[in-house]
Amino acid sequence: MEDDPVDVLIIGAGASGAAVAWSLAETRMRIVCFEQGDWMNPSEYPSNQSNWESQSYGPYAINPNTRGRDTDYPINNEDSAVDVVNFNGVGGGTIMYAAHFPRLHPSDFRVKSLDGVADDWPISYDDLEPYFVQNDRMMGVSGLAGDPMYPPKQPPLPPIPLGLVGETVARGYDKLGWHWWPSDSAILSRPYEGRDECKNLSPCMTGCAQGAKASTDITYWPEAIRAGVELRTRHRVREITVNDDGMADGVIYYDEEGTERFQKAEVVILASNGVGTPRILLNSKSSQFPDGLANSSGLVGKNLMFHPIGFVQGVFEERLDSHKGPAGCCILSKEFYETDESRGFVRGYNMQITRGSGPLTTAAAGYRAGLIPWGRGHHEAFRKRFDHVAGIGVLCEDLPEEHNCVTLDPELVDSDGIPAPKISYTLSENSIRMLNHGLDRAEEVMEAAGAVEITRSGQLRESGWHLLGTARMGDDPETSVVNSWGRSHDVKNLFIVDGSVFVTSGGVNPTSTIQAIALHVADTMKKNLANLFD
Repeated sequence: MEDDPVDVLIIGAGASGAAVAWSLAETRMRIVCFEQGDWMNPSEYPSNQSNWESQSYGPYAINPNTRGRDTDYPINNEDSAVDVVNFNGVGGGTIMYAAHFPRLHPSDFRVKSLDGVADDWPISYDDLEPYFVQNDRMMGVSGLAGDPMYPPKQPPLPPIPLGLVGETVARGYDKLGWHWWPSDSAILSRPYEGRDECKNLSPCMTGCAQGAKASTDITYWPEAIRAGVELRTRHRVREITVNDDGMADGVIYYDEEGTERFQKAEVVILASNGVGTPRILLNSKSSQFPDGLANSSGLVGKNLMFHPIGFVQGVFEERLDSHKGPAGCCILSKEFYETDESRGFVRGYNMQITRGSGPLTTAAAGYRAGLIPWGRGHHEAFRKRFDHVAGIGVLCEDLPEEHNCVTLDPELVDSDGIPAPKISYTLSENSIRMLNHGLDRAEEVMEAAGAVEITRSGQLRESGWHLLGTARMGDDPETSVVNSWGRSHDVKNLFIVDGSVFVTSGGVNPTSTIQAIALHVADTMKKNLANLFD
């Protein structure tokens, strides 16, 4: 079955898909977005229900293999040290992210020039700066101007309150003389453009029923739809097709009833994240592209970057009300962000102060770690920890390596029979040394802050939130998949706007930069509409 042709087809309604749709809407072209998941109903989020915390282990788990919704696709992580965690639905990963919203640093775009590793980006921080500002306004970012680790910037809203957790850990950084700053957070610290401020409900990562957290289903999409963009849910793309001239001419997809259909399009934009995008490209084989679409470089799916993450927790005698407030947005430290070769590794990491968990997770995690017994002594041990903890997450820059990759699994398929992605990923020696250095420093901070008990966890397995690098941008078609504004070197009407275009990963959460890139691509497309395919 064939649908009426459209001018622009966007695949994926998450962070980047929403941003590019909103920006392109002013062209008045016929723009349609396909999303394989559903619209979310905030009234059904776990925080509105008595069993809110247990749902994070089932229907609202971060791991799609655990969640197992029919709108998810399975992922083979057997050959990976990290499990992919994502979400399929309108809003994509922004439904379940922590909304920690830093930007990449200027140095992150010049890693080869500065440190002799990886590659430089074909764009700079300055190129993206106006789009960072635009995106901060659209998402509603809370933060504090003046961070010495960045060029000048002014978030539109004041920062989220630090709370007792932030104030306590900040004293540790102050004692050591190390950098810290309130996090830029895509969470409202005050009412903003029809959305109410954060009420400290705390289960940010199972959807924000308050609407204070900026997921794109409540920020970009309402405006894009009012401007004429059409969003179709439960539309799962199998492959992108090409015509005799080697141009993309549409997609084969399955609708909500599982019927195979064809959507013709003049332009195709992939916004399916760093795993979903290479999955579609590799599955789009033809006589013209036998190794997958847009893959003359052989780099589609290669150079996967996750960000290795470790964790240190401190227990304090005083009550910190740890479970109150946004779980992942408090303060951060960039003291060890830039390269210092005396540390034994290149590049660096940031330390993110996190709050504590709810009662169920506190008890379950404490029991698994042997810190909270089952039976006699349970309540006493539980009371010492619940609302008495602070955490430091160490998030490391992940350098690109071709053997870290996404391929198609030869056996595993989704509910429509489309091959599932297989992840192959190992931590480099550089990453291991960096992570251990960061965990050691985090322990020092906890000790300086007055923690009476300190525990550490190495690389967290379920930490593959940041899916980057698998269709990298660059000026040379032999060493990159898309150019500096997201256009495929091989297929002139195919664009990619998600995290797969990252050349390097930086040492911060990537959503802010992903969306700035999507806005940059859209703006460049608008400026070149007359000769878009030249």
